[in-house]
Amino acid sequence: MDLMGKIISLCKRRGFVYPGSEIYGGLANTWDYGPLGAELKNNLKKEWWKNFVQKKAEIYGLDGGILLNPRIWEASGHVQDFIDILVECLNCHKRFRLDHLKDVKKCPECEGALSEPKKFVPMFKTFIGSVEDTASVAFLRPETAQAIFVNFKNIIDSFHPKLPFGIAQVGKAFRNEITLGNFIFRSLEFEQMEIEYFIHEENWEKDFEEWKKAMEDYIVNLGVKRENLSWRRHEDNELSHYSKRTEDLEFKFPFGLRELYGLAYRTDFDLKTHAKHSGQELSYKDANTNESFVPHVIEPSMGVERTFLAILVDAYEEEDLGEKGTRTVLRLNPKIAPYKAAVFPLVANKEEIVGKAKEIFNMLILSFPVAFDDRGNIGKRYFSQDEIGTPWCVTVDYQTLEDDTVTVRDRDTTNQERIPIDKLVERFQNNLK
Repeated sequence: MDLMGKIISLCKRRGFVYPGSEIYGGLANTWDYGPLGAELKNNLKKEWWKNFVQKKAEIYGLDGGILLNPRIWEASGHVQDFIDILVECLNCHKRFRLDHLKDVKKCPECEGALSEPKKFVPMFKTFIGSVEDTASVAFLRPETAQAIFVNFKNIIDSFHPKLPFGIAQVGKAFRNEITLGNFIFRSLEFEQMEIEYFIHEENWEKDFEEWKKAMEDYIVNLGVKRENLSWRRHEDNELSHYSKRTEDLEFKFPFGLRELYGLAYRTDFDLKTHAKHSGQELSYKDANTNESFVPHVIEPSMGVERTFLAILVDAYEEEDLGEKGTRTVLRLNPKIAPYKAAVFPLVANKEEIVGKAKEIFNMLILSFPVAFDDRGNIGKRYFSQDEIGTPWCVTVDYQTLEDDTVTVRDRDTTNQERIPIDKLVERFQNNLK
């Protein structure tokens, strides 16, 4: 089994990611996140929010709506310009994005002939109200950015920020993609972590480079290897209608080098076009010069699911133990691991040891997520926690009953040491810092 197959198998088996609607035969390219996957995703988002919002006084958080006035999508250019060109195989009837094909005349699956290209709008359409007509049409947002632009004036009026400043949000987006697959890499619904960073036009190149470094540092600090990352600048024919410059931070996935994050210099396109279509003034007034102008924008856009997948790819390791077999380890950064520790009673039939282990579990869980496991032998329990990335395992044994110390085993080194019970929380919290 290749690396991607092993990761998909682990995710299903251990409760990270499940196929969507599975008991009904599934719904292609939808995924549900199990208990461990939900914890990992939340940890990724919390780290992003802490790094890019809470630690930066000039960036303001927002939670914009999924449903927006449809005029917003007309103004932003999505209705006219957010279009994919699709072709259909006349033999197997599979559909493909034209710009993803190496040979635009031959099906990559069965080598059958392809249809004439057709326009396709990848926005999910819905209706508001009880009557389904053109007046009630709405769309599920295909990106989170527009809610930020239409709240620009609200942030200015409420907080009076000085340039440069940013507005950030984490939220769901929906795209009726033609070409999907590669597990959670491309799906119908996904989460974005986005910032619109408002700047003086003359500073855009400097700010652009600073954001490149910040985006790369974020993912490296969470455990992705820097040597697996590279930046690719978009050619002129690839640029979106709003962009003067876009670069992708690409990651070496098992299926090839693909976009992980995107960074775009959107100029002043968005605020100007929303001002024009809404009739509202969306300019910034400099308190020192009294000058009013429309700021320019740099947009760092980072996907939650692609971050999740890249981290699993670089964290997954199989360690050959010789006669003992193979140890599968997820070397997750402890900050984002679903469980920070696991507590084991050495034996499951000794009431005093089990009771002490539960006391320690109840103490630790007040500070961070902890697992409790009393199944099977201790070696299998260690390996089970290694496979889901738990950094430390705490074992309660007979000596614990005598001196209130426990054995703490490190996931990465497998080294063990005796630690007093009353020092556990402090030790783990220091390690998590």
